[in-house]
Amino acid sequence: MIPSPAVQPGPDHEQRAKIIKALAHPSRLLMVEALADGPRCVCELRDLVGADLSTVSKHLAVLKNAGIVVDERRGTQIYYHLAAPCVLDFFACIERLCRVPTATVRPFPLARVQRAPR
Repeated sequence: MIPSPAVQPGPDHEQRAKIIKALAHPSRLLMVEALADGPRCVCELRDLVGADLSTVSKHLAVLKNAGIVVDERRGTQIYYHLAAPCVLDFFACIERLCRVPTATVRPFPLARVQRAPR
């Protein structure tokens, strides 16, 4: 059998990994879910997460650098909102996976897998 050539990750893979890594923390997931209902000020997100302002700001910076949220200054407050509400579709997919016992998960037939248009 002839080995297939190694495929190197490209820039798209790096950006996708950055976004997935930005979501890979319970506090950040909680904040993104809260932002699905509309903009929130940092103080609201701090109270929601139950962490100090510095920690919440660092989490928000990670989400902002990944392009998931954007901020807006309103007077003395900074409000965040989702820049990519489509991330909620990803959450819905994850939620479906969480509800299925792992032992019953069956692979999708390749013919049924549809790629999103680029």
